[in-house]
Amino acid sequence: MTKRSRRAPVRRRKRMSLQKLEEISQKMETIKCAFCQGTGKDPFQLLSKLSNCQVCLGRGKIQIEGPTTRCKFCGGTGVQPYTDGRLHCLACGGKGIVTVIEPSRPCPTCKGTGIYSCGSQLLPCLTCRGQGVIFFEEESKIWP
Repeated sequence: MTKRSRRAPVRRRKRMSLQKLEEISQKMETIKCAFCQGTGKDPFQLLSKLSNCQVCLGRGKIQIEGPTTRCKFCGGTGVQPYTDGRLHCLACGGKGIVTVIEPSRPCPTCKGTGIYSCGSQLLPCLTCRGQGVIFFEEESKIWP
């Protein structure tokens, strides 16, 4: 007797319409990688001199959905602040900028700095995730 192997059912991906793809690509902005300054190489040469940047994967450019603002936690450098400087920023992922959802206002927890102090450590603010701004939802009127 032969055993039949059980395979997981193959899931088919839904295809996006061309119109939807065009809408997404129009919102995307291409920027220079802040972590490697657009070189595409690891700025700290941790593994070797030939290793690629961990943020842009060696391309030197990154696409991000707009509107954007400079990362408040790292100051737009893409490098994790208050460390030895060899890690990418936790708030922006090393991009140096973050997407802002409009309408927005300064974060009440960190007062727009993006930094939360936990004892002697400085971490990205938990409310705004280090962005310094939060989504501002206008109060809706409730009818009695």
